[in-house]
Amino acid sequence: MAEASHKQAAKAHEDAAKAHHTAAEHHGKGDHKTGAEHSEKAHTHSESAHKHSTEAHKKSGQHSKG
Repeated sequence: MAEASHKQAAKAHEDAAKAHHTAAEHHGKGDHKTGAEHSEKAHTHSESAHKHSTEAHKKSGQHSKG
């Protein structure tokens, strides 16, 4: 179970990073509207990554104790 949580966390981190890079590209080109949209996506993915990382950490701790 912990492995699935770690994989979900990793995927969310990767998605957040991609969205951050895309946002930066758009902001750099002066397309601030699209940049802001990608920044919002990055924020959503980052929140998901935090949630899954926390779950994975808890499950890993339970696994090592049990």
